[in-house]
Amino acid sequence: MSKTKEPTAAPTAHPLPQQAQAAGPVAPPRVSARRRRPGVIALSLALIAAGGAGVAVLLLQVGDRTDVVTVVRDVQVGQVLTEQDLEKASVALDPAVKAVRADKMESVVGKRAAVELKTGSLLSPTQVTTDSLVKAGEQLVPIGLKPEQVPATALLPGQKVQLVHVPAQGGTGPSTEPGKDVPQSITGRVVKASQAAPGTGVVVVDVATAADDGPTAAAWMSADALHLVLDAPDGS
Repeated sequence: MSKTKEPTAAPTAHPLPQQAQAAGPVAPPRVSARRRRPGVIALSLALIAAGGAGVAVLLLQVGDRTDVVTVVRDVQVGQVLTEQDLEKASVALDPAVKAVRADKMESVVGKRAAVELKTGSLLSPTQVTTDSLVKAGEQLVPIGLKPEQVPATALLPGQKVQLVHVPAQGGTGPSTEPGKDVPQSITGRVVKASQAAPGTGVVVVDVATAADDGPTAAAWMSADALHLVLDAPDGS
């Protein structure tokens, strides 16, 4: 038998490059470094410092809080304050604002409201009093007044007023004191004044008068013959 030779594989016509067969790490592209400006760096540092200082000041202001007394429900003028009317709260208080400190709350319980107190408001020392707004020997007369019968100036508790008898045109009854060309008047003190009623503008004023003058003032009001005059403050 004749021996046959096995065919040998033909050499590759285009062998792969050596560098493709064993690829090495690719070098990163060169990035040219930007030139840093000292002025920009200084400005950035200054802005950061200013911002940090502002945050520090804000934190100090928020942390500077004061424990005060607040009103948790409406209290009418002359009403005695109870512990249920008040509450303690911690607030950032402006030095110009006068408020009752929380540790003094017991000192205001049992006193009367000198003005009307609204829910959520801070309690000021001037808003409470130990005096009764209607004293012994006085009567409280509720008076409903039209806009032309009451001063435009807001009426506040404690203000002194004159209830002047001015009969309606054609009305009967005495309008002046005997022998004097002066209208009759009654001295009183404002205890409370309502807001003007929508539409009519009528204001209801609670006035404390001497007990003997109360019925007379009520009669003048019933006859629509009463005007309220605000006295000047003491010492004016």
